[in-house]
Amino acid sequence: AFAAACRAADPTEEDGLAVLFIHGECGVGKTHLVQGIVQRWIERTARPSSARYVTGEQFTNEFIAAIRANALDEFRSRMRKLDLLAIDDVHFLANKVRTQSEFLYTLDAIGLSGARIVLASDNHPRHIKRVNQALVSRFLSGMVVKVERPDRHTRIELIRRLASAR
Repeated sequence: AFAAACRAADPTEEDGLAVLFIHGECGVGKTHLVQGIVQRWIERTARPSSARYVTGEQFTNEFIAAIRANALDEFRSRMRKLDLLAIDDVHFLANKVRTQSEFLYTLDAIGLSGARIVLASDNHPRHIKRVNQALVSRFLSGMVVKVERPDRHTRIELIRRLASAR
């Protein structure tokens, strides 16, 4: 997962991952990893506005607000002009048919422009219930990596480093 994240976060790598889907149980560091990808991208580009991190809930809320404000074109422009879109907790879109449809079009538009997409979820794409199969297909079109719980030795080392830093 870390090696894939490094590849996805490097704007100079021409063969960078187009779609990276990170999954694992709660508390294993998916959010930290995804936020790190966006931060590294921003540090390495001259245009910090070319990357964005949002949660599935945030994407949904912004989409609904755009519909209510009759500002859907602005929402689409803001999301689809990015070079890197990172969406955490993408499983939040389950059972939200209109949001899933908009998200599918967003992924397609971003993908056609050559931008990168990083997604994170508690579940493997095939195990997210009530999600459009076309979305699942897009999620699986790139690299899918699972973040496992660290073993005892690794957890102890992490605690030692954190204690030392503090």
